[in-house]
Amino acid sequence: MSSNGIDQLRVLEQQFAKELPSVVDQRSLEDIRSRYLSRKSGLLSIQLQGMRSLPAADRAEFGRIANELKTHIESALDELQTSIVERTKNAKLLTETIDVTLPGNRQRLGHRHPLTIVWKEIEDIFVAMGYSIEQGPEVESTYYNFDALNTPPAHPARDPRDTFYIAENVVLRTHTSPVQIRTMEKMKPPVRIICPGKVFRRDAFDPTHSPMFHQVEGLLVDEGVTFADMKGTLERFHKSFFGEATQTRLRPSFFPFTEPSAEVDISCVSCGGTGCRNCKGTGWIEVMGCGMVHPALFRNVGYDPDRYTGFAFGGGIERYAKLRYNVEDLQLYFQNDMRFLEQF
Repeated sequence: MSSNGIDQLRVLEQQFAKELPSVVDQRSLEDIRSRYLSRKSGLLSIQLQGMRSLPAADRAEFGRIANELKTHIESALDELQTSIVERTKNAKLLTETIDVTLPGNRQRLGHRHPLTIVWKEIEDIFVAMGYSIEQGPEVESTYYNFDALNTPPAHPARDPRDTFYIAENVVLRTHTSPVQIRTMEKMKPPVRIICPGKVFRRDAFDPTHSPMFHQVEGLLVDEGVTFADMKGTLERFHKSFFGEATQTRLRPSFFPFTEPSAEVDISCVSCGGTGCRNCKGTGWIEVMGCGMVHPALFRNVGYDPDRYTGFAFGGGIERYAKLRYNVEDLQLYFQNDMRFLEQF
């Protein structure tokens, strides 16, 4: 048997053994794998292609030795592959070692907007007093926004210079009082609700005005409800919100939907009622309006005004936030300046 082909395989095996130690990374591993085992141009593949020229009696022995060499090369390269992967991983771990003694990266957490804080606190106080929370549409018909609330056609509040009209009989609500009408239409007395939400008026942007702001209004209807009940409710609310030392007083006023009506003042939260710049030396600050529900509203929703009485009140959430945080400029609440918002 000719040993020429087998000798070449032995030489190829020795050559591979010499080159193997020089393989140190993935790239050189792929190079040597391709050089020896590539199907078309690999050194071992070329030897196998020459097997046809061998005598028939020598082909079996040549094929056996060639397959053993191929298995040896593949096994050696697979072991080297595992070693390179492990070595690369360990080297990467050494360069990415975490020092557990270093302080961690604190994740910045968001928090509620100051108006939301005040809004939710007002809700909590009234819910604790037995009130439920009602919501209504911000785009409202003139019937619910004006007519059902006993606001006559010539009332200044209905002027397009004061109210945003979407259509002839559709407006952006100017107060949350329409929610009171909608609630009474679907609920029989007793009724005890508050209605917080956005309202819209044609006001300029300045430190004390905004075309969009937030109100919270309240309504209580039952048999035998009196003006004294309203005063006691508002006193309890303001003591809960501003502190037990807070005093509340009512001054006569006029609103189309209440009779009698009153403006609500509280003792100045800055000076305690002694007089300062914030209360203009009077010791009092106006915070909301209130009054006994006008009988016309009861008739509009099908309540018997001879049987039921009730009171309503409403004020701006921004005003309460201003007094709570002593923020003079209303626009700061709407400008999303993180330097301002992070203080709350």
